[in-house]
Amino acid sequence: MKKKLLAGLMSAIAISGNAVADTSIEDKLAVLQEEIEHLKLQMAEADKNRSGGIQGFADRTTVGGYGELHYNNYSGDVASGATRDKDEIDFHRFVLFFGHKFNDWISLKSELEIEHSNTENGGAVELEQAYLDFNINKQLNAKVGIFLIPMGLLNETHEPPTFYGVERNQIETRIIPSTWWEAGVGVYGEALPGLNYQFNLTSSPDANDFSSPSKGFREMRQNVAEAPAENMGVSGALNYQGIPGLLVGAAFFTGNTGQDNAAIGDARLTLWDVHARYNVGKLDLRALYAQGHLGDADKVAVETGNDAPEKIKGWYAEAAYHVWKQGDHDLAPFVRYESWDTHAEVPSNVTRNDAFKNHVWTVGANYWPHPQIVLKADYQNYDKPDGDKGDKRVNMGMGYMF
Repeated sequence: MKKKLLAGLMSAIAISGNAVADTSIEDKLAVLQEEIEHLKLQMAEADKNRSGGIQGFADRTTVGGYGELHYNNYSGDVASGATRDKDEIDFHRFVLFFGHKFNDWISLKSELEIEHSNTENGGAVELEQAYLDFNINKQLNAKVGIFLIPMGLLNETHEPPTFYGVERNQIETRIIPSTWWEAGVGVYGEALPGLNYQFNLTSSPDANDFSSPSKGFREMRQNVAEAPAENMGVSGALNYQGIPGLLVGAAFFTGNTGQDNAAIGDARLTLWDVHARYNVGKLDLRALYAQGHLGDADKVAVETGNDAPEKIKGWYAEAAYHVWKQGDHDLAPFVRYESWDTHAEVPSNVTRNDAFKNHVWTVGANYWPHPQIVLKADYQNYDKPDGDKGDKRVNMGMGYMF
């Protein structure tokens, strides 16, 4: 740009010198200044065109994503009357992220996901996130659109290289129904140094779609697909990270889920959790407890024909140790214990089923040949058969993110 300006100045001097040879010095300077201002305007317009064109779009647009492939080998006992599933291999998730900055403080963030490779055999194409993010300042920001409910350790951060084990843990699948997103508005920021908050007003699940207690309230999610919006929900989270390596926090969601079905009533769903992570040196510790309550569960049971619980609960503790780190290479064995009960309390018209109370030990290892790529293997031993999947499982998988 400086070279262009210099060339323009030289041309302007030459032109002005020829055009005003017989005028005064003051007149020559005036003509020269006019030429310089004209050149500045031309160069500013050229810069504006470039920033609004292809180059500017690329600078302000981000593409990313993640994916994971799973192999599951089942063995051991199965539930009474069930026949064990065949061993299974599945490209579980393929996700693309698209982000765009409209200016210094407004951006779009979105995720498009393909589950199980296609829309057959239980697969789906889903819009997991699509929201406008308004970065106002460190203390107060806002978002509107489809976004993830800020519960637990996994729901917002669930890329395969960020967690241990091939499959996501049972507590943040059955009790907290990750991945869980709703549509609405939210505010977030740093309330105090190290203390971050979120508060959201969103759509709410639908109790009319409750299916099986083994899945908790997972099937009540609507995924913002022409979802009923007679009832709304409120969610929020507080997380403290003021001490290096430490994260402690709590989160909640509450909202009526009857969606204007008089036969069900309000059916208020309330979920909450407390969680912690301590990552220092080679040691990585995580723990979480989650609990949920469904109001009018007796009416939900009658209307859906399924044994809806009043209360579900579960917890897990996990420890990993990075035994080998060299360059990008990282190897970390881990062990995790999980315990849950999705029939912890039931209404008077439902018989409690102890089959929905279970625990599992998982032992395995993650290997990262690159921080964004992970290879995983683990062995799981359940207290009770997991339906027709057996009570023992060997899992292997790979994952990536970019």
